[in-house]
Parts: sequence; structure tokens; C-alpha cells
Amino acid sequence: MSFSDLVEAIKSLSTEEKQEIQLLVKQYLREERREEIYENFKTAQIEEKNGELKLSSNINELRLLIEE
Repeated sequence: MSFSDLVEAIKSLSTEEKQEIQLLVKQYLREERREEIYENFKTAQIEEKNGELKLSSNINELRLLIEE
């Protein structure tokens, strides 16, 4: 099923069904974001363990670290 087919199928649903889909999509997006945050956390832990994690309270230094 293509994306446009899916959009057309959703358009034909009742208001209640559309609201349920909306809730499900929001939930799926939250779950994906949580997983992304967790993966970033695990990566940071590995970098810290390997001495690769760079921290600073200096805003200019942080900007340089972001640009790397």
C-alpha cells in the first residue's frame, strides 16, 4: 500500500477511527523518540568509558564541540 493509498483510506474512516489513529501515531512517535534517546544515552556511556566524551560549561567551547 502506498502512502497516498493510506491517506485515502484514512480519509474514508469515521471521526472516531481517525482520532484513534491519531492517538496511535502519537504513541508510536513517542516510543521511537524514547528509543532514540536511549540509544544516544548508550552511545554516550560508551564514549565516556573510552574517554571520548567531551564536556564543558564554557558556551564557546560547547559551540566548537557541536561543530566537530
